[in-house]
Amino acid sequence: MILLKNNHEYELMKKSGSILSQTMNFISSLIRPGVSLDIIDHKAQMFIMDHDAQPSFLGLYGYPYTLCASINNEVIHGFPTKEKSLHEGDIVSIDIGCNYMGYHTDMACTFPVGVISNQRKKLLSITKQCLLNAITQAKKGSCIGNIAHAVQQTAEDQGYAVVRDYTGHGIGMNVHEDPQIPNFGEKGKGSTLEVGMALAIEPMINEGSYEVKVLSDKWTVVTVDGSDSAHFEHTVFINESGTEVLTEYNPGGLA
Repeated sequence: MILLKNNHEYELMKKSGSILSQTMNFISSLIRPGVSLDIIDHKAQMFIMDHDAQPSFLGLYGYPYTLCASINNEVIHGFPTKEKSLHEGDIVSIDIGCNYMGYHTDMACTFPVGVISNQRKKLLSITKQCLLNAITQAKKGSCIGNIAHAVQQTAEDQGYAVVRDYTGHGIGMNVHEDPQIPNFGEKGKGSTLEVGMALAIEPMINEGSYEVKVLSDKWTVVTVDGSDSAHFEHTVFINESGTEVLTEYNPGGLA
């Protein structure tokens, strides 16, 4: 069941999104070669709690960390452990959620670590564009299929593959609510978008095949062929005039 948010709930989600955007901006200052991911995870947790909020992911379905940190061929749900450090030329996807007074927002960004290859720069750029194009379709009277098609067309026109096993989602009092938002699909299909809907739109784009698998830790998702993957996400709110991005953040052109 799709849960529409009232004005009070919207205000709480807007505050949650503001805290989360600030958190991501803070995290961006920590992304550099030699940093171990556990340090980023701990500092992100402290930052959120210092803003009178809680990490949405910590303990969710048993997940043991504040954020997900996925490097290179890791698609999503990578563990931010002490054993994993960033190296020059890597790309790292940071996915994180914020719970403010019982209302969640969710966002992700893939960062370059130091100087990265042109190949990786293009992957990040196209994945960002997938998200931006999808957001233009997230408005009253549109439908889920329009969002999904925008992601798929943007990625495949550039020779990239869309991850099919994981989706975006509704969000609010729960991190994951209806509807699911695939990153592939047909225009005109799926649920119609209404004022009061809050959506987490999150393209996950692979350089090679769309096929993925879960590692033995039962969380980390990687590309089957070892190719790089990028992940960008915003929480958006459908209002009368269009779409409001609740997790406003602008690293290199991400709205």
